[in-house]
Amino acid sequence: MRILLVEDNEDLGEAIEKRLRTAGHSVEWVRDGNDVVPAAEGDAFDAVALDLMLPNRDGIGLIAELRKRKFNAPILVITARSEIDDKVSLLDLGADDYLVKPFDLRELEARLRALMRRTGGQTSSTLGVGNLELDMAGLNAAIGGKSLELGRREFRLLEILVTNAGKVVPKERLMNQLFNFDEAVSVNALELHISRLRKKLEAASIEIGTVRGVGYVLRAPHG
Repeated sequence: MRILLVEDNEDLGEAIEKRLRTAGHSVEWVRDGNDVVPAAEGDAFDAVALDLMLPNRDGIGLIAELRKRKFNAPILVITARSEIDDKVSLLDLGADDYLVKPFDLRELEARLRALMRRTGGQTSSTLGVGNLELDMAGLNAAIGGKSLELGRREFRLLEILVTNAGKVVPKERLMNQLFNFDEAVSVNALELHISRLRKKLEAASIEIGTVRGVGYVLRAPHG
C-alpha cells in the first residue's frame, strides 16, 4: 500500500512509519496540517492515517475538505479524543475508521488492511488465484499448499498483482506503491523484482505478463 501518514508527534510518527515500511508499505509522512491537502492531491494513495490534532489545521476540517475535493482513499483517524460525539462526527464527515490513543501498532496496520479489503470488496485477508494463496495478515504465500519464500517487497508486489488479477498495473503505480519517497529507484529495480518473482512462481498456475511500455498483468492461463 501507498500510505499518507499525517502525524506531528515525532516519536509516534517515526514508530508508525518504521512499522509500515518494515511491512513493505510505501509511506509519505506529513507533519503540518497545511501540507495535507497538497500531499493528498499530489499523488495516489491507498489509505491515509490522520491524526486530528495538527499544527495550523484541524483534522476534522481536513477530512471534510478532502472529501469535498473527491479524495476517495479510506481515512483512518488517530485521535486522543474519546467522546462518542467526536467519533460520530468523524464518520459522518467521511472518515472510515478511527483509533484512540494509545494503540498497538499491530492494530493500526490491521485496520489499514481491513479498510483496503473493504474498499476492494474483499471480505477475507486471504486471496487466491490458481494454486497460489496469499495471506495478507500473516504475510505468507503458498503454491498448492507449499510455503513460498518471499522478501517483503516481493510479497507486496505479488499482493498488488493478485489484487488486480487480469488487469494491467502500470509500472509507475507499482514503483509508487513499492518504494518510499526517499529512495532513489529506477525502472530497473522494479524489473529485477518482477524477474525474481517470476522464478519463484514457476510452479504456480499463474503467470506475470508484460505489457510493453505500460506495465504488468497477473493471469491464470487456464482460468
